[in-house]
Amino acid sequence: MTMAHVTAVRRQSIRVALAATGVVAVVYLAIAAGVVAFATVSLTSQIDQRMTQTFSRVPPNGEFPCGSTGTGFPGGTGGNGSTTDPGRDPGRPFGAPILTWTVAADGTATPCSTSTPALTSDLTSVTGPQSATIDGTAVRIAGQRVGSVYVIVAQETQQVSDAQRTIIVGVLLIAPFLLGFVFFGATVIGRRVAAPIEAARRRQLEFTADASHELRTPLSVIEAHTSLALAQDRDAAWYKNAFTKIERESKRMRRLLEDMLWLARFDAAAEPPSAGPIDLGVLATQAVDRFGAVAETRHLRLAVHTSGEGVVIAASAELVDRLIGVLVDNACKYSPDSGSVDVTVGVEAGRAFVAVDDSGPGIADEDRERIFNRFHRSVVTAAETGGAGLGLAIGDAIVRATAGRWGIGTSPAGGARITVSWPRTTLG
Repeated sequence: MTMAHVTAVRRQSIRVALAATGVVAVVYLAIAAGVVAFATVSLTSQIDQRMTQTFSRVPPNGEFPCGSTGTGFPGGTGGNGSTTDPGRDPGRPFGAPILTWTVAADGTATPCSTSTPALTSDLTSVTGPQSATIDGTAVRIAGQRVGSVYVIVAQETQQVSDAQRTIIVGVLLIAPFLLGFVFFGATVIGRRVAAPIEAARRRQLEFTADASHELRTPLSVIEAHTSLALAQDRDAAWYKNAFTKIERESKRMRRLLEDMLWLARFDAAAEPPSAGPIDLGVLATQAVDRFGAVAETRHLRLAVHTSGEGVVIAASAELVDRLIGVLVDNACKYSPDSGSVDVTVGVEAGRAFVAVDDSGPGIADEDRERIFNRFHRSVVTAAETGGAGLGLAIGDAIVRATAGRWGIGTSPAGGARITVSWPRTTLG
């Protein structure tokens, strides 16, 4: 992948990471707000329950002793018989004190402790629990008639504020680490995901550009000869030569389009054709028979060598047959006239293989990593063979689909030796 491709992938991954981080931030804030709201409601409900329980501890006779002695409502008794701090919930002796008042018939509120602040007139008729402010302090307050007196109780909500503040501080402290982790993780994952997608997109663009270039040449030849033929009358020999060139370029274009169509269908297929046991020796023999006429016209010695036993693999017969045809076709194209092409089928190290040797110029070391690229052709032999460089690309697609392995080497005749091997299958 080029530096431009890497930069494009990085930009895409950063955009994806920013979007993912934004979504996580919104969800995180929503969850945090929900936690704050739940904690607020829960703690407020607990305060309301404690205030309601306070009314149940008032003496049954309704006499609620309040005065300057600091007595609130009767609480538990200490070990010496003295009254415990009446301003605290016996169930929560270390919690916030509950403030109490008694309200007279004329609406006068009397605090039940000297430390209890005065109650404003707008709160003397309060009933159900509600939020209010007394002497600058936020409280929950409730009122109820108990016996002959009307009692009002209240408790400050500082613990609710403290809980809210603790949760918010925790959320703010965790947020940078969480969002940073999400951004980093999304960036890494985005690059891993985007890299093959970007590479596939680039390959598609390159494939389209190369295909356009390959089609331009035969079309230009056909167009040129057609224009010359229409420009003026010519003799029969010229027309025959022109039509011969047009036919050759038309066939070349047809082969190119067929190969491109095959690759496009193969790439789009959800899965390769079903595999079954096939005999490599039989398929190799059939391929050699098909290319017999081609070899004869160029005086090539085309031979197939198989072992006495069957060499069976599990693969699609259609795909492997096309693969062997590609290898034999390539060997015939690159071998010089009166050269040789040998196809060998055998078993080595527990793997079945097909090897095709030719007497051509061989494959240079620098080309061995690129020969399977689409439209790649050797500079030395491209003009001689007239191929489009799709044969080995098709072969590579088949080898990958059938779990095969490539082997590139030098043939005994000094040309190329291309081998494909598969796990051997035993019939029985």
